[in-house]
Amino acid sequence: MNWYWIKTNRLIKRVFSDYVWDIPTVEKKVYLTFDDGPTPEITPWVLDQLKEFNAKATFFCIGDNIQKHPEIFNSILQNGHTIGNHTFNHYNGWKTKTPNYIENVHSCDEAIIQNCYASSQKLGSKFKTQNSKLFRPPYGKIKKSQAKPLLDSGYKIIMWDVLSADFDATVNPEKCLKNVLKNIESGSIIVFHDSVKAFKNLEYALPRTLQFLKDNQYKCEEIV
Repeated sequence: MNWYWIKTNRLIKRVFSDYVWDIPTVEKKVYLTFDDGPTPEITPWVLDQLKEFNAKATFFCIGDNIQKHPEIFNSILQNGHTIGNHTFNHYNGWKTKTPNYIENVHSCDEAIIQNCYASSQKLGSKFKTQNSKLFRPPYGKIKKSQAKPLLDSGYKIIMWDVLSADFDATVNPEKCLKNVLKNIESGSIIVFHDSVKAFKNLEYALPRTLQFLKDNQYKCEEIV
């Protein structure tokens, strides 16, 4: 199993202060995020859970999945959630040459913009303008040479405060839930995945997380 932070260390946040790790607030707000979709088997279920609890979220979508499943992408927009960029092919920045990485980010932007436009034609006045300048690097792995041109061109690089580890097959559902509930605080950015691989843990942890947030009077909002 690869090693990773569940609760991001404060030193890491200070060293990489150009990235967004949390959103400080005195209000009881958290920011749920979902990576790797849209996925037809999982994303509609996530949307139903969020709707049941009147929660908003940010979906960091893979461009290739947007192109394959435009109707699911459209459902995310229809439900009033925000879209972020997760590269077109889920590239690991540490293993990718910088020009190729930047090109892949821009390809995802194009998929977002094209499909947002298509959705706007269907939704009309209900359409919510999306900010494709929200970017999360897959695996959280990005080189400085990749981050700098993205930041310089107006992207916000969104990392996280709490990692559920729903993607990890060695983590059981109860542990996944504990990872989240033990570490939530106001302003936390929390990572889940609307992917088939993560669903065993997500199916257990997400509704219980949403119930906990409701019971403790937290609002779930989008990142802007």
